[in-house]
Amino acid sequence: MRLVLKRAAHAGAYAAVICITLALPHLSAAVQPTAVIPDTPAGHALTTWLDAFNSGDRDRINAYDKAHISWLTLDDAMDMHKRTGGYELLSVSKSEALWITFSAREKGTSTPVSGALVVKPDTEGVISLLMLNPAGPEPNEIKLTAAQRDQVIEGAARRFADNYVFPDRGRSVADALEAQRRRGDYRDITNGEILASRLTDDLRAISHDKHVDVRFSKDVVPPDPPANSDPRDPHQDTDPGLKAELEARNCGFEKAEHLEPNVGYLKFNEFADPDICAGTAVAAMNFLADSSTLIIDLRDNHGGRPEMVTLMASYLFAVPTRLNDVYERSDNSTRESWTKANVAGRRFLDKPVYLLTSRRTFSAAEDFSYALQNLKRATVLGESTGGGAHLIGPHRINDHYFIIVPVGRSISPITKTDWEGTGVEPDIKVPAADALDEALKRVRDQAEKTGSPG
Repeated sequence: MRLVLKRAAHAGAYAAVICITLALPHLSAAVQPTAVIPDTPAGHALTTWLDAFNSGDRDRINAYDKAHISWLTLDDAMDMHKRTGGYELLSVSKSEALWITFSAREKGTSTPVSGALVVKPDTEGVISLLMLNPAGPEPNEIKLTAAQRDQVIEGAARRFADNYVFPDRGRSVADALEAQRRRGDYRDITNGEILASRLTDDLRAISHDKHVDVRFSKDVVPPDPPANSDPRDPHQDTDPGLKAELEARNCGFEKAEHLEPNVGYLKFNEFADPDICAGTAVAAMNFLADSSTLIIDLRDNHGGRPEMVTLMASYLFAVPTRLNDVYERSDNSTRESWTKANVAGRRFLDKPVYLLTSRRTFSAAEDFSYALQNLKRATVLGESTGGGAHLIGPHRINDHYFIIVPVGRSISPITKTDWEGTGVEPDIKVPAADALDEALKRVRDQAEKTGSPG
């Protein structure tokens, strides 16, 4: 059996990246040696993760993961524990300050596994990569030589410098990465996933841009998209299974409900490709059109396609309305983004809209929130968002690596700036977990004062 989970701050590009892989063939247990965990940030993270995960306590695991592995959902973590019974650490194979490889076995099945863990350099105890694989070499395992490792680092630096939205900043970040390579920060890394994770973490720490991402793929990475393609489209039609994948998860639309008193509630977790998902979006908006108030839940929305941002926003305005401007480095151009003059079905006009946000709300979801907030069309309620305002484009490094580089940025025609690095500040600040209850309370209090249905 094989379970695949993904870490992602935004919609992926090219091939998917496996961050946790579990295989469960039953093998005989070996005698457990004494494992010495090094006194390093990675070693501390391994110790604390094992303690929390092996407890099997849902609340404890949830609290740990929220603080240290926010990209891993609680349901996935509990499913892992149910399948494995937890892990016994057998030995530490290799380690540096920010990464560690180890051997373990599942407590419930005695299945041996090999693992790797990487922590971020700028956030204490936060895990950016956790891998658990069948013990022994995998069929297509790729181990890096020193020359291959240097080629990847140099390639990542060059593509960042050549394409980053701010040229001077791109060159300085690339120079800093090269300095770390020459200093030997990556010299002991032979695992492809660990190198990709370390480069991602360092590039984000240096640039303070959460959109940059270095990806490793066991499959051969396709060529770069054509020069005239849309850099905001992270898929670029390279994934033939995208349509089936989006439809299987209902294009990210999780809930469309009517709540008392006559409140429309819409929760969707990505701004998916409208060429595939417009029908789902239209159906949801029309289903909720008779509501007196609309609550749109973006707390688990990590972004996606700007075209879907435009479509969803178009249902909230009677006439074409300028949402934002988009600057792109490749041709030094700026274009305006407007809502659509015509949409299918009915619009939701002249009625209150609440947007629920969390620190996980990112990228296109922030674009949607920032535009509607500045246009006074919605009240943002919840937590400050993640702070990713840049547009992205994938760039091939070699057969097994590519880098996602921020190549453009959004600019509000109202504020003349964006939310990069700061996030969208809510109009009403409450913990994300309480946001829906708070919005409903405000709607119901207002309905009681006015005698209106919602």
